Amino acid sequence: MLIGDIISVIEQYAPLPLQEDYDNCGLQVGSKSTPCTGVLLCVDVSPAVVDEAIERGCNLIVTHHPLLFKGLKRITGATLVERVVIKAIAANVAIYSSHTAMDNTVGGVSWQMASRLSLTDVQTLERQNNRLLHLSVMVPNDYVDRVSLALFDAGAGKLGNYDSCSFAVEGKGSFRALEGADPFVGNLMEVHQEPETRISVVLPSWLKDRVEAALIESHPYEVPAYEFVAMQNSSPTGSGVVGNLPQAVSVTDLIAKIKQAYGSPVVRCTAFDPDMMVRRVAMCGGAGAFLIKNAIASKAQVFITSDSRYHDFIDNAANILLIDIGHYESEQCTKDIFYRIITENFANFAVYYSETEQNPINYL
Repeated sequence: MLIGDIISVIEQYAPLPLQEDYDNCGLQVGSKSTPCTGVLLCVDVSPAVVDEAIERGCNLIVTHHPLLFKGLKRITGATLVERVVIKAIAANVAIYSSHTAMDNTVGGVSWQMASRLSLTDVQTLERQNNRLLHLSVMVPNDYVDRVSLALFDAGAGKLGNYDSCSFAVEGKGSFRALEGADPFVGNLMEVHQEPETRISVVLPSWLKDRVEAALIESHPYEVPAYEFVAMQNSSPTGSGVVGNLPQAVSVTDLIAKIKQAYGSPVVRCTAFDPDMMVRRVAMCGGAGAFLIKNAIASKAQVFITSDSRYHDFIDNAANILLIDIGHYESEQCTKDIFYRIITENFANFAVYYSETEQNPINYL
């Protein structure tokens, strides 16, 4: 098994094109073609985590936060990042990060947070735009099933919890094969009419090349007629989630549940009535204050996130209960996501949670 095999299943779950423009997800150090001896999971990689990987015999570290967020102009060991790079390269340890790709994918960080509170009817809080394409292709009737299955296998036709979604309309196509052509049906220099079906499917934009290759491979025509059109529909991928607790609880009970669910020794909250009953909850892993207005618009009574500023509390106190649980606490669930992805795809493979990593923030 190669390091690239591990990365491939992670990126099937959280494709790199989902990352934000400012981010640097992906393989940070190492080669995908190296055989993988084991995987160590963490939120942030440090020299101590690299040492732990070496001791455990793991040559791949999967981390949530990117090691290389800004460009390095020199690697002398003067900074923590430089020391990690030097140590990892010297030990042939690869480092991979998912970060905002995992934040934005359906089933990612905020979704995992929601599962810890047993939220139901979970939906994305701020959906991404310009991530979907509409494909139409004309296919001779006898080849509709063959082409459709090829498109589905390549990832097209998936809508929410449904796959193999398409729409088909029968019609009649016409063409004339000119000199030099090798027509599948019809004769050279004669106009030919063929009963055809127009197949329509939706696909994520980052799968365009794969779907197009599958179309061309499965289509019987020498030159298939097809088009990709960008859609204005929002994608289910995006930032944060909102959902409902199984039953309404008091704010006091909810805060106790939150502290237990996320391992937060303390939380920061706006002022509240301890007896107020709440059920609709929004949340975002990491620094999610930019979604407060979205949470309010979704009719959430509570918004759980981290790194909230003083004025985030002041400006929104009258409209929503803001609960800051800490950055590390909100994102340590990423290790559970990585563990599940890898172990479900590669049984009996060595995957470890880092025991060296600690929350960089102490509460005194």
